[in-house]
Amino acid sequence: MDLHTMIQALVTLAEDNMAFFSSQGPGDTARRLLGVFAGVREQAMGIEPVLSHLLGMAHLFDLDSETPANGYRSLVHTARCCMAHLLHKSRYVASNRRSIFFRASHNLAELEAYLAALTQLRALAYYAQSLLATNQPGLLFFEGDEGHMANFLREYVTLHKGCFYGRCLGFQFTPSIRPFLQTIAIGLVSFGEHYKRNETGLSVTASSLFTGGRFAIDPELRGTEFERITQNLDVHFWKAFWNITEIEVLSSLANMASTTVRVSRLLSLPPEAFEMPLTADPKFTVTISPPLAHSGPGPILVRLISYDLREGQDSEELNRLVKSEGQRSLELRPRPQQVSRSQSLVVHIHGGGFVAQTSKSHEPYLKSWAQELGAPILSIDYSLAPEAPFPRALEECFYAYCWAVKHCALLGSTGERICLAGDSAGGNLCFTVSLRAAAYGVRVPDGIMAAYPATMLQSTASPSRLLSLMDPLLPLSVLTRCVSAYAGGETEDRSDSDQKALGMMGLVRRDTALLIRDLRLGASSWLNSFLELSGRKSNKTSAPMTESMTMRRSVSEAALAQPEGLLDDPVKSLTIQDLSLRGSSETSEASQLSLSAETLGPCKPSDVNFLLGPEDVPEGSEALHELSSQDHCRTSGPCTNAAFPEGFHPRRSSQAATQMPLYSSPIVKNPFMSPLLAPDSMLQSLPPVHIVACALDPMLDDSVMIARRLRGLGQPVTLRVVEDLPHGFLSLAALCRETRQATALCVERIRLILTVPGPAAMGPAAMGPAAIATPPRTPSV
Repeated sequence: MDLHTMIQALVTLAEDNMAFFSSQGPGDTARRLLGVFAGVREQAMGIEPVLSHLLGMAHLFDLDSETPANGYRSLVHTARCCMAHLLHKSRYVASNRRSIFFRASHNLAELEAYLAALTQLRALAYYAQSLLATNQPGLLFFEGDEGHMANFLREYVTLHKGCFYGRCLGFQFTPSIRPFLQTIAIGLVSFGEHYKRNETGLSVTASSLFTGGRFAIDPELRGTEFERITQNLDVHFWKAFWNITEIEVLSSLANMASTTVRVSRLLSLPPEAFEMPLTADPKFTVTISPPLAHSGPGPILVRLISYDLREGQDSEELNRLVKSEGQRSLELRPRPQQVSRSQSLVVHIHGGGFVAQTSKSHEPYLKSWAQELGAPILSIDYSLAPEAPFPRALEECFYAYCWAVKHCALLGSTGERICLAGDSAGGNLCFTVSLRAAAYGVRVPDGIMAAYPATMLQSTASPSRLLSLMDPLLPLSVLTRCVSAYAGGETEDRSDSDQKALGMMGLVRRDTALLIRDLRLGASSWLNSFLELSGRKSNKTSAPMTESMTMRRSVSEAALAQPEGLLDDPVKSLTIQDLSLRGSSETSEASQLSLSAETLGPCKPSDVNFLLGPEDVPEGSEALHELSSQDHCRTSGPCTNAAFPEGFHPRRSSQAATQMPLYSSPIVKNPFMSPLLAPDSMLQSLPPVHIVACALDPMLDDSVMIARRLRGLGQPVTLRVVEDLPHGFLSLAALCRETRQATALCVERIRLILTVPGPAAMGPAAMGPAAIATPPRTPSV
């Protein structure tokens, strides 16, 4: 069903239902149903012209005709999904409204929720239309004055988001993954209640299990709490929540259900300098120094995973590097006869927003990769922000990569083919490690497989970034806090020192006492929540205006309070409200964060002139300021004027962020942090790149634009876009058929890199448009 036909069917059904409920008397339910169908009709008719306009222009931003994917298409597709839900519900109401079994209140709540979502999607469509008018042709990311971008973000974050986290949670994704997303949302808001109570490990997990009951039965309460948490809690909360999978009990359960491998060993690489031969002339070498940024030299942890025990993997030299993990270290079970070394090696860099997770969280799917690829995998446990901001993670990943290339024989590989693979933040590091290897003149990997990578960390807008308003895994506030932490703009969590002072046994005793307390109080709270809910619903008709006043504010004030010391540094505490006032005059203050000239490689200053701010433009470019009125519109920034038509007013959030850090530091423009901003000379040094992206991911435009740039430079690149899955599907590989298929696609891309190419497969032309396979399901918009 095309867009126009769907909207016409929805409008017709809405008018039919309006006519019916207008004749049902003055009842409150009938009045509200009449109002909601009138709203559906209004929003559907209002959104059609702008969606049609976006869809008509979307093809200009595709990588090629065989890969129809970009943020404009994704936004239209999401709006279609919302209207499809409304169309289904409207048909159900029209067919069952006369039945005595018709649940008017339930259907009313569903319709109101999706009407609110459609209203917000209409606002996003207007924002996207404004971006389309102001962006340069062919560009998905806005390039203009940072002050105007700050104004846009300031307005954007005020939009109401709770409607997307309640009954509508995950409506845009495949149905098989929605129950998991609902579980994550319930767990997150329950986890938020216990944040900053000095609870760790099993205690907070068990407590959240008991207190999550009311969020499961009250979607509106869940949406309100979810919005409040995402708007106000700091990066340390997200680090703690995402690291739940690192708890020994949960990680052991995940490994029990995963593929059994012969080798899974945690290694500690000593911080010792070594020599690497230059690719141009192997007779000369370059020194690879251990990481030094922020915390000085220290060991780097990596995990070796191999399905078979291969030669070198049980050598005495490697055994000296093994770091004990208790019983997990016993997974090495030598066979009577070893398998020969593999020709291939996969170096893996995990995701987690630069702030969370380790190789342990990603181990289940890495074990499957090791079996399917028949190659050992080395996963790098780099140091995490905010304790170790940029460039510490890059330095550690580059050092570990070079060590793996030099010592591949110890890892069970001959090193003939080496693939660098990573997801999300790990995909970013795959690009930057390869750029740094090229800058040093050492061997670059034979290819990169990047799953939904983040290639643009600068504060800017794109159509796919607008999807962060409704994404349950990547809300805008989470993105800004993670990038701000990686850029050095977040303070360290001072509670860590208190936990270290307690010691291991002290933590165990404290958690045991807290667990017993929360089991007692949590069970009582869980029972009372049902009583509260029934009492509130019974009084809804008599006092509808007091419902919001009686809603329990379950997230503690302590959890939402501003962390002490956050305002100590005016640069680190930069917020949306004062960004436009600060301007770009602080460029020099953050210069100490930039990489050294050695790291930047042999690039000429002219190659990186994109690092200059608007005030640094040379005098010789004065002609650029002679803009026509149309050019001035392009540079004035999106949504700085009235973006909405007269009479349309989207819902605004009542949970405005107390602090919304913007990653405005000049360091985010460094090509080793935002590879999309790298000059052509650097991107031309990259090996073949294979990208697997998600059509509904706020990071989709990162993948499309880096692929477009590489294609324009004649570099070998492929882009595959999977539908209906969220960001981070690799960690959900065993969840459903769709995630297994998407994971298999990543394995296929890696196998392509590890396959020794024949004479006909050499050169960029071999991976041109003809090599771009059609996605498993073409995005239907």
